[in-house]
Amino acid sequence: MCGIVGYIGPRDATPIILNGLKRLEYRGYDSAGLAVVQNGGIETRRDAGKLSKLAELVSQQPLSGTPGIGHTRWATHGAPSARNAHPHLGSTGRVVVVHNGIVENYLDLKDELSAEGVTFNSDTDTETIVHLVERHQASGLSFVEAARATFQQLQGASVVLLLSADEPDKIICARLGNAGGVVIGLGEGENFLASDIPAILEHTRRVIFLESRQMAIVTRDGINLQSLEGKPVTPQIHSISFDPVAAEKGEYRHFMQKEIHEQVRALTDTLAGRVDFAAGKIRLPELNLTPETAKRIQKIYITACGTAAYAGMVGKFLIEKIARIPTEVVIGSEFRYSDPIVDENTVVLAISQSGETADTLAAMEEGRKKGAILWSIVNAIGSQAMRIADGSISMQTGPEIGVASTKAFTAPLVDQYMLAILLADLRGTIDERTRRSLVADLRLIPELAGRTLKREPQVEQAARALKDIRDCLYLGRGINMPIAYEGALKLKEISYIHAEGYPAGEMKHGPIALIDEHMPVVCIAPKDPWHEKMISQIQQAKARNGKVIAVATDGDELVQSMADYVLWIPETPWMLSPVITVLPLQLLAYHIATLRGLDVDQPRNLAKSVTVE
Repeated sequence: MCGIVGYIGPRDATPIILNGLKRLEYRGYDSAGLAVVQNGGIETRRDAGKLSKLAELVSQQPLSGTPGIGHTRWATHGAPSARNAHPHLGSTGRVVVVHNGIVENYLDLKDELSAEGVTFNSDTDTETIVHLVERHQASGLSFVEAARATFQQLQGASVVLLLSADEPDKIICARLGNAGGVVIGLGEGENFLASDIPAILEHTRRVIFLESRQMAIVTRDGINLQSLEGKPVTPQIHSISFDPVAAEKGEYRHFMQKEIHEQVRALTDTLAGRVDFAAGKIRLPELNLTPETAKRIQKIYITACGTAAYAGMVGKFLIEKIARIPTEVVIGSEFRYSDPIVDENTVVLAISQSGETADTLAAMEEGRKKGAILWSIVNAIGSQAMRIADGSISMQTGPEIGVASTKAFTAPLVDQYMLAILLADLRGTIDERTRRSLVADLRLIPELAGRTLKREPQVEQAARALKDIRDCLYLGRGINMPIAYEGALKLKEISYIHAEGYPAGEMKHGPIALIDEHMPVVCIAPKDPWHEKMISQIQQAKARNGKVIAVATDGDELVQSMADYVLWIPETPWMLSPVITVLPLQLLAYHIATLRGLDVDQPRNLAKSVTVE
């Protein structure tokens, strides 16, 4: 959630930090601040609200210097305010901290420090960190050793950056647990730190990812990477390939709209190098899957949160249908508390855009403890979920800036389809003709997505008619049932309209009581094995004066004769239909939200990456 940026080098840190924080706005925040070493002391600027307020404050009260650290905060402990915004200074004013995560034992630490006469100037858990560092320094420890001692006292998952006016030749950084990622960017005579790659990509593409329980002493000329116990660690340097322009809006009004349309390219990239159409084969080398492993798998748990969990529901259907392996979907936040029945013949498959979602990482840890095979489908290259897995599939979508996920929903649908085919092939549960047919269908998907997205003007017309609704019901069946959930979630996330997704067959078991002339009903009714059943649902909604918006296959005159609005899609192989049926629902939510004048890319109360439990 929170965004962190740090810089050490010959340049003024202030503009570098402000620009880096700007590129992290997608993570969600309610206050922002920065600190630099200036004239031998530490100067801070902090304010509640958007980065524009911080930039205005900096213009009114200029500061320049190096090194520097900055932060965008999403409140957990203490209300959103300038008082609680990071960075936080210690009592001496010579040490400053920014922090992402939660110090679970901060009340005990605060009581202990307060008893020693320390005065706290915020309501945050973070401030305890800087006071602990100062206490250890007062006992004679160096800045590095004081930081190390402090890190060992903290309970809970955190990322911490520390700066000292007395030792301005270094920034100290630590990662404790799974409270989001931290990346160190390597420059020439300068180095960078950030929560995520886009913040520093304009400066360098050579990066190091900090693992849990590691700390780094970052200077202008190098990185000293250690364990929390002080043992040296050899860093692994990664080269990042995507271009900074990919994180810009370009011709689109919002990142979300841009990312919806980027799905054609993202789906193409998802297939590239993985599908051998001539041989009718799927290749997923980073999954490290052998025939022996595939044959011993007895069960798969898919674990994820939010949009990724709905993608997993589609994946469950595909894996069971194609590979014939029993599969369950368990929300990440519930997995480790459910005492799942897991052993060495079980796969725990995590799906995460960021690869840093705390609940999903905790579920993976639970799977590891029980001996499971760990797989992940992740968008952020080098993220924790990718690194700790036994095998992974990269979504290949590029950076996703909008908080409401779009291309990071459709890519894992295709990834799981490919995974299901590969598992079936290695297990010998699919014949060659069927396998070739399923593989051949993948060739159609990018073009079908492109044709669907070109119909945006028709979706916008429907959005204009629906922009003032207060409630909405989404219905789907079979493989498109999760698309009802995802369509409703998108409307809730960015338009703040109450919406519910339901299995269409359950409508008569309660939700039908809600339907009248004021309740729009979105029916996902492509020509698939459940088409006739969905026709029945549309008829029942119309019989109760419901306003029906249908997602339907081109030429479906029966649906057209009953629906008030039709969001047309081209004919699509039914097992891949969720990739296409969701596209008009993404556009519908987007246009309703923009017509209501809302902040589509940064909806209230939400963050891109939920890195605390």
